[in-house]
Amino acid sequence: YLAKLSSVGSISEEETCEKLKGLIQRQVQMCKRNLEVMDSVRRGAQLAIEECQYQFRNRRWNCSTLDTLPVFGKVVTQGTREAAFVYAISSAGVAFAVTRACSSGELDKCGCDRTVQGGSPQGFQWSGCSDNIAYGVAFSQSFVDIRERSKGASSNRALMNLHNNEAGRKAILNNMRVECKCHGVSGSCEFKTCWKAMPPFRKVGNVLKEKFDGATEVEQSEVGSTKVLVPKNSQFKPHTDEDLVYLDSSPDFCDHDLKNGVLGTSGRQCNKTSKAIDGCELMCCGRGFHTDEVEVVERCSCKFHWCCSVKCKPCHRVVEIHTCR
Repeated sequence: YLAKLSSVGSISEEETCEKLKGLIQRQVQMCKRNLEVMDSVRRGAQLAIEECQYQFRNRRWNCSTLDTLPVFGKVVTQGTREAAFVYAISSAGVAFAVTRACSSGELDKCGCDRTVQGGSPQGFQWSGCSDNIAYGVAFSQSFVDIRERSKGASSNRALMNLHNNEAGRKAILNNMRVECKCHGVSGSCEFKTCWKAMPPFRKVGNVLKEKFDGATEVEQSEVGSTKVLVPKNSQFKPHTDEDLVYLDSSPDFCDHDLKNGVLGTSGRQCNKTSKAIDGCELMCCGRGFHTDEVEVVERCSCKFHWCCSVKCKPCHRVVEIHTCR
């Protein structure tokens, strides 16, 4: 919900924290203690929604948001694999945006990761501004996970959410990369300095989408006095901290069901020639589709004219647009 609050402006006063819908009281208190970080949290939430909608753009559930709470509808109140992805990408988004703010000098509480210094076994010098992922992950753990820990982290759903939150952060941690800059005369690389950088957030989204496709259905079990999640099918190998887990089967997302926040696929564009989920047969759930012809005007036959202009001709072509009934 933070991602949709463009009308609030900058979260710079404690009174603003009280007005933020969707936060539990302990998150409001964290907001008041960390006012300078909250705009980064909001950017992380926006990043998460944008990435979710990119990753699911060609699927029946396309991560559409509503103007009510919860913003993804009741899809995320059920323990589905869609909810697993939303929790993971949201947790990752907060960690990513807070880390980026640290490295860019926006926050007084943190800066570059100064623990990465000295020479490396590979022969380069650690220098530059390494991303302070430790701070971003720690803040995400404190701010995002507090919702589940406040409820008591022993329920099935709380365990599921906490696991997927951590899987989201692991998608960043396990894909940190080394970036380097060469130093020397005329571009030679007599020596180079390197720093640790986060992967692009698109890479994080790609990793979590793969985890979504291979998510494990789980149930609660007890190991001694500790409640844990184990695969529902005992023949499946145990999931790791990096995998997504879910408790409930997903709906088919075919039909409009506003009560449950499902928008259905009527009116969605589909690919007539594809046999995959974006194909008209699967996307439209067997209801059929409409075909419309649309004239598209494009620039073509472009030529460079001396000295400083490019001139093109308008080209007209007709394309077919297929939409689900």
